This record gives sequence, structure tokens and C-alpha cells, in this order.
Amino acid sequence: MTDIQTREDLHLLMSEFYKKLLADDKINFIFTEVAQIDLEPHLLDLVDFWEQILFDTGSYRKNVLQIHIDINQKLKLSEEHFSIWLHYFNTTIDENFEGQIAENMKTRALSIATVMKIKM
Repeated sequence: MTDIQTREDLHLLMSEFYKKLLADDKINFIFTEVAQIDLEPHLLDLVDFWEQILFDTGSYRKNVLQIHIDINQKLKLSEEHFSIWLHYFNTTIDENFEGQIAENMKTRALSIATVMKIKM
């Protein structure tokens, strides 16, 4: 396996990650019913977000915290939701990539989830 290097790698990662999330009844309703995401544009937003975080491209312009605060107002996001999300996130990275950027991505995801839980 190689490390995460390109936008295409991030798109593959987000696609595989969302397959797992959307197959899990403990969390999929947050995306399909509460947030009502349109999957393909959502995946592109996620790729933009992670591309900015990992490679400093500057392509993401939305307020990720506010988006999650808005969702949390509709449905309280629980510790279990965050745990499930992080589990699938880390598992998907580990199944597809290895290296410093992959490890950095997992660390950043944990940090972001922790900040979100505190701010919500």
C-alpha cells in the first residue's frame, strides 16, 4: 500500500468510507434523513476539505463546524455516533493506505471530532 498522495486518493477514500457509513443503521439515517446529503456533491466537498487539511490547497470554503452544529440541532449527535464515524474513518484509511499522511489524517480526524464534541 502507498500513502495518500492525490485528490483521487481522497475521493477513493471518501467513497469507500461512505459505503461503510451508509450501510450502518446506527448512523446512516443522519446522512440520509437528517442531513439529507446528495452523495456525489457531498463527497466532492469532503475531498476539498481533506485536500485543504492535508495538502494546504485552500479549496474548501465552508464552515465545517457550523454545518455539524446545524445537524446537531436537528438530532443530538452522540458519543456513539462519533465513535462509529471514527471507527469507519480509521478502518477505511487502514484498508487502503499507509504512511505519514494517512496517519496524519487519522490524527486530524480525531482532533476535529473532539473539538466538535466540545463545541456542540
